[in-house]
Amino acid sequence: MGGWAIAVHGGAGVDPNLPLERQEEAKQLLKRCLNLGISALRSNLSAIDVVELVVRELETDPVFNSGRGSALTEKGTVEMEASIMDGPKRRCGAVSGLTTVKNPISLARLVMDKSPHSYLAFSGAEDFARQQGVEVVENEYFITNENVGMLKLAKEANAILFDYRLPNAGLESCSAGVERPLVMNGLPISVYAPETVGCVVVDNQGRCAAATSTGGLMNKMTGRIGDSPLIGAGTYACNLCGVSCTGEGEAIIRGTLAREVAAVMEYRGLGLQEAVDFVIKERLDEGHAGLIAVSNKGEVACGFNTTGMFRGCATEDGFMEVGIWE
Repeated sequence: MGGWAIAVHGGAGVDPNLPLERQEEAKQLLKRCLNLGISALRSNLSAIDVVELVVRELETDPVFNSGRGSALTEKGTVEMEASIMDGPKRRCGAVSGLTTVKNPISLARLVMDKSPHSYLAFSGAEDFARQQGVEVVENEYFITNENVGMLKLAKEANAILFDYRLPNAGLESCSAGVERPLVMNGLPISVYAPETVGCVVVDNQGRCAAATSTGGLMNKMTGRIGDSPLIGAGTYACNLCGVSCTGEGEAIIRGTLAREVAAVMEYRGLGLQEAVDFVIKERLDEGHAGLIAVSNKGEVACGFNTTGMFRGCATEDGFMEVGIWE
């Protein structure tokens, strides 16, 4: 075993015009979450406990798009989704369509631990949350004034907005502007910069785990489900590795991106970073995404084909890094 390792992300696809204070705010949150995970690992918490702990912290802070601060649907409400996976026995839990659960990742953990199922959604997931006694809040808790303003912009533009953290005045100068509009399933979108959150961990016993949580897309159709709660797409963990993805959800789903990392390690014998690089290059077609990964050897890796990805990682030997750009 190579010791423990941890990686976190706050979304792939960052506009280069993002104000420096926003960049610093994001990096400070990533660093805080890394330190939280490091402290837990040093206290011998298991990988699955650590990924839940770290993603809960990310969901509680409105900087990124998960939990409080989630993107708004076309109706101005929040519908959240999350998934978690424990590598040793490939146990998993996932939830979608949550409107009142304060920490979606913890409900996903309960689906894994306390239900006979792997995935619950919408009213069924909400009912299960109340049966389990998890903390619930009004939908308004998740809604920020900033997101209300960005939903208004999205509706005026008749588009899905991905980077809803950009200042209103800077929207017209975004890197994915009108000259080369991006498309999702053939439909134009405005700005490519989703901010899903995720965490992957391998503990000092070589056990891997992964967790991912998001509010989805700004101005999305109600009922839309992305890659984040889909095991094998947005999240995957097994004996070899743990993976959490972020980016264009529909492309990640088509490429079963997270599972592909494990598959090429298992069937082609690739190392962790080689596997990540291969999947980003060969499995996204024309999609845009990024991912973080750890291996059972204590390795950590990331990859993305977007303009930046909010990310951080650390290993037991003292290495620690937080970054946005390549």
